Amino acid sequence: MALIDLSWPRHTRRLTLRPFEAEDVAALWAWQRLPEVTYWMPRLSDDIDKFTAHLLAVKDRTLVGLIDEQPVVSAKVDVQDAWAQEEATDQAAGTMAEIGWAVDPAWQGKGLGTELAAELLTICFQELHLHRVVAECFAENAPSAAIMERVGMRREAHHVADALHRDGTWRDSFIYAVLAHEWTASKTARPID
Repeated sequence: MALIDLSWPRHTRRLTLRPFEAEDVAALWAWQRLPEVTYWMPRLSDDIDKFTAHLLAVKDRTLVGLIDEQPVVSAKVDVQDAWAQEEATDQAAGTMAEIGWAVDPAWQGKGLGTELAAELLTICFQELHLHRVVAECFAENAPSAAIMERVGMRREAHHVADALHRDGTWRDSFIYAVLAHEWTASKTARPID
């Protein structure tokens, strides 16, 4: 089952989450082009036409979270094939995902990133029935790393100077992950608010 085939919208405590629509471009562009957002993002949003073209190209794996009908968060759920030996590639197809997110600076520090990431994991494990979910960030992006830890992901790697930032400096990065059975056990032990 694909992300867009799920039942939408979904509701968290504060967010209405649904697939990206072309009408979201202007509202997303308003805050995703801000320096405090683009600093951490892999793609610079400095041209609305390029921004729009990119979002349309990845719309099947892009979600937006709305408050009062305004997109205040965006997310990706990129379902991928897990690594497997040649004889097991069919069974590994579509069994993992990479997730990522961006939060409107006006809404940062209010727990929306954690709320969103928790719902992304619910979608990945309960709806898409994936085996593993990963996320990554620059090591100095402490808020993003904290979100991953709050939702039960473990830091699996600290890569040293492996990511070239657009400012020309090599940066460290973190990779976080969680397996389906770990997520299920953590949800049983302590639900995420």
